[in-house]
Amino acid sequence: MNSPVNALNYQLLRLGAVLELERRARAAAREELGFLIVNETASVVHYQQAALWQDAPAGDDPLLLSGVASAERGGPYYIWLARVFAALAREDAPQAGPRQPRVIEPAELPEALAREWPEWFPANALLCPLDWRDSEPAGYLLLGRADAWADSDRQLLGALAGTYAQSLLLHRRVRKPSVLRQLAARKRPLAIAAAVLLAIAVFPVRESVLAPAEVVPVDPAPVRAPFDGVVGALRVEPNEAVHAGQPLVSFDRTQLQTRYEVTKKALDMAREEYADTSQQAMSDDKAKARLAMLSSKVEQEQAELVYDEDMLRRAEITAPVDGVAVFDDSSEWIGKPVVLGERIMVVASPARTQLQIEVPAASVVSFEPGAEVVFFSNLSPDKPAYGKLTFASYSSTVAADGVMSYAFRASLDPGHALRLGLKGTAKIYGPRRALALWLLRRPLTVLREWLSI
Repeated sequence: MNSPVNALNYQLLRLGAVLELERRARAAAREELGFLIVNETASVVHYQQAALWQDAPAGDDPLLLSGVASAERGGPYYIWLARVFAALAREDAPQAGPRQPRVIEPAELPEALAREWPEWFPANALLCPLDWRDSEPAGYLLLGRADAWADSDRQLLGALAGTYAQSLLLHRRVRKPSVLRQLAARKRPLAIAAAVLLAIAVFPVRESVLAPAEVVPVDPAPVRAPFDGVVGALRVEPNEAVHAGQPLVSFDRTQLQTRYEVTKKALDMAREEYADTSQQAMSDDKAKARLAMLSSKVEQEQAELVYDEDMLRRAEITAPVDGVAVFDDSSEWIGKPVVLGERIMVVASPARTQLQIEVPAASVVSFEPGAEVVFFSNLSPDKPAYGKLTFASYSSTVAADGVMSYAFRASLDPGHALRLGLKGTAKIYGPRRALALWLLRRPLTVLREWLSI
C-alpha cells in the first residue's frame, strides 16, 4: 500500500507536469498546439486515444487525432468522430457558464453512433470543452481509456482546458494571414518602391534647354563696304569707344585716285576742246555743229569726276552713331578684298545688350515669349545673369558650328550689364511637365520618327 508521502509526491509531480504543459501550450506555435494537446496531455493523465475538434481556419484540418501526424479525411473513423463531436456540441450548447470535463456515455449519442462506439473508441470517454471566460468553446477534447475516470483527472483536465482554450483563441485572433495577404506582405517593399517611383515620375518639373549664347548689341549700326575694294586700314581697335563722324575704316585709294586723275585730265581736255571749237564756230558752220556734242562730253566728264570724288570720300568710312566698334581682329581685315555691302563691323551702344541664343533643332521645345532665361558666362559662371525671352525664330538655320539651330533672343535685366561679345551658356525655362515625360522626350521623338507617326 502506498504511503501518504508517496501519494503527495505523485500529486506534486502531476501538478508540476500541468504547469509545464501550460507553459508549453502558451509558447507553442499554431501548427504545434493541436499536436501538443492530443499527445502531450498524456503526461498529466493517462489515456489511450485522444481527439481534438476545433474551429480551424479554412484549409486546416478541424479534427486532430493522437498518435498520427494528420488524420485521414474521408476515412470511416474520421467521419464517425466528426459526427460524434457534432452531436456532443449540440447537446453541450444550451449550457451556460464555464463547462467542466464530463464523462460521456455512448447512450447519450444517437443510436447509429452509439452502436459503432465499441468499434472505434474505448468504453470510458471524457469530454473536455475548451472554454475561456464567456466565449464560445474554442474546441472539444475527447479522451478515451479502459479505466474509469477519477475526480482528480477531471480537475487536472479542467485546469488544462482553460489554458488550451486561451492558446487556441489567441492563435485564432492572430491567425496567419491568407495567401493574398502573404503575397501582399512580401511585395510590400516592391509596392512602396513602385509608389515612390511613380510619385517621382509624375513630379512636375520645368522644361529647360541648355544652348550656347553670346551677348550681342540691341539695334546695332552696321558698317558695310560702300563699293568693291580692298581695306587699307582700320582706324580703331576692337571694342573701342567711338563717336559719330569718327573715321573707322580706310580703303585703298590707289586705283580710285588714279581714276580720279584720269577723269580730271579728260575733263580739262574736253573743256579746252570745247573752248577752241566755240571760237571756230563764229566763222565755221561745221564747228558750230560740233558744239552740242562737245558740251555733252564736258558734262559727262564732269559727272564722272563728281562720282570719282564721291568714291574718294566714301573710301573713308566714319561712325554713324556713338557707341563701341565691334569686330574681331583688325589684322584680318587689312588688305582683304571686300564686295559691296559686306559688313566689316558694327557700332553699338555698350549699355544696350541682349542675348543671342542658338538652340539645336534636336533640343528645342516650345517656349513662350517672356520665358525665364539664365546666362552663365564663360568668364564668371558662378555669377549668372537673368533675363526674359523676347524672340524665337520660326525656322531653323545653319549656325556657325554647322548645326541646324533656332535663333532665340533674350533681354537682360537692368541690373546685369554684360560686355559685348561675351560668350557662355544660356538656360531657357519652359512650362512644367511630368518628370517621366521630360526624360523620355528624346526617346519618344526617335520612336515617332522610327514609326513614322
